[in-house]
Amino acid sequence: MKKIGKIKKGDQVQVIAGKDRGKKGKVLRVDRKTARVVVEHVNMIKRHSKANPGKGAGGGIVEREAPVAMANVMMVSPDTGKPSRIGYKVLEDGRKVRSAKVDGAILDQ
Repeated sequence: MKKIGKIKKGDQVQVIAGKDRGKKGKVLRVDRKTARVVVEHVNMIKRHSKANPGKGAGGGIVEREAPVAMANVMMVSPDTGKPSRIGYKVLEDGRKVRSAKVDGAILDQ
């Protein structure tokens, strides 16, 4: 089975295509089956919700994030803040970690 994407939940990413191009945010959810990610404050949509007194939820218009294609986001290097592709390095202690191609910064701690 082909591995889809190297982006994980909690990563800092930048949108590189679409209406929200240039925005940065944290990954909230990753769906590997459809190759999509949900990024904080990116691709906002409005949904009309019905009130549910049993759950204590009021009705109205709710604004939330919609998924974005994984191909339209890039990891942000923690050192320089620039978008970067992701590679892998094996450290001296034998751990395999993700690294930013743009400056070689280690992404996994």
